[in-house]
Amino acid sequence: MARYEPTTNSEILSSFTDVLYLNENCQIMPRIRKLFKQKKLSYLVMPISRFPEVVHRHALIGTVVIDAVDTELTQAQRLAQVIELLEHHHIGVILLNPTTSSNDEESGSERPIINGKDWPVDLEELWIRISVNLAYRKRSPGMVVKPATPPKKKLVTRVNKLAEQFNITEALVDNLSEQLRLAGLVQRDFLPGQLPNTDQLSWAAAFLPAEWVSGDIYDVTRLDEDHISFFIADAVGHSMPAALLTIFIKQALVTRETCGNEHRIFSPAEVVSNLNVKMAEQKLSGYQFATCCYCLLNEKTLELTIARAGHPYPILIRPGEPNQQIELRGSLLGIFGQTQYTQKTIQLQRGDKIVLYSDGADPFVGEFDDQKGFIFTDQFLELGKLPIDQMIERFNIIAQEREIDPSEVDDITMVGLEIL
Repeated sequence: MARYEPTTNSEILSSFTDVLYLNENCQIMPRIRKLFKQKKLSYLVMPISRFPEVVHRHALIGTVVIDAVDTELTQAQRLAQVIELLEHHHIGVILLNPTTSSNDEESGSERPIINGKDWPVDLEELWIRISVNLAYRKRSPGMVVKPATPPKKKLVTRVNKLAEQFNITEALVDNLSEQLRLAGLVQRDFLPGQLPNTDQLSWAAAFLPAEWVSGDIYDVTRLDEDHISFFIADAVGHSMPAALLTIFIKQALVTRETCGNEHRIFSPAEVVSNLNVKMAEQKLSGYQFATCCYCLLNEKTLELTIARAGHPYPILIRPGEPNQQIELRGSLLGIFGQTQYTQKTIQLQRGDKIVLYSDGADPFVGEFDDQKGFIFTDQFLELGKLPIDQMIERFNIIAQEREIDPSEVDDITMVGLEIL
């Protein structure tokens, strides 16, 4: 993480920085520093007065947080100039005035004034605003928060103009934050509310979107007294277009048909083939496609039938034996409508675990070696010794704590089954 120290200007903003933190005393509140580290954000702390020296490197700035605790009325015009410069270059701004901060250690929240309004805002709210600014900044260089009016040729330094700009920015950011938050909630509504655990079967799942919404989706569904289906699908990318595609996949994936009092459960190969046809018929823009691994379990016989479409191989963990990838062919979904899919059936037994995962979990699971084949990580081998619920819970914690380059962040989903 970067932090400003008095040095030459050439050493300031030498690479892209997620958050530029401006404070007249060149200090950052400890909880905010901790937030930046937890979220793996690069940041630079520097005095407000030095900002004009680096504004020409605006392309290297993700968003700006201004800590105005020591900003007096006599400094308001200079602060207004900074805000005008940021707006001119379309860089999102968050203004903090933590003079009313709460030091409640249990709540874990600050109580700053954001955008000029005295209302309690915890660190989660600050993270929402930062992530929204960064999301739009990185995907649309030069446009984070669109100004309500064209940039002015001359800087306006009147104090009352500053409040107006804060209100406009606040309204835009609030609207974007709320839309993304609601979209994430809607997507989670499509996930199973409860897994079908029994005395014989134990289920567990982890769902970790890279952003507010995910390009992954999963489901575990009881089809009748004997059969349970489960799958993971992964749409290309992990932004809003990918999330929308997952909703389509969830609705288009048909597992059974009913005729009168009779019903027929589709085989995994049929399910994946039909889903592929429906996706191909949509002629999706942007060359969108998806991967999927679909499984059908006969609870009485413990026969598991699997079909795969470009997805990571499912893993069989059997006591006393090496972990095994269940390999079978299958092309990506949505590319060619006439693709044929195959399926494979394996006989499960007591103590077996089956793990499905999206490719975001690859670094935790293992990698392919040209000489030795697929090699599981030591960490995953150790996790595999735990009961499935503890295994997935521990995996969830490790995935969230792992330090990773922001450019490599991806959606992570894992579904596990254990035969008790």
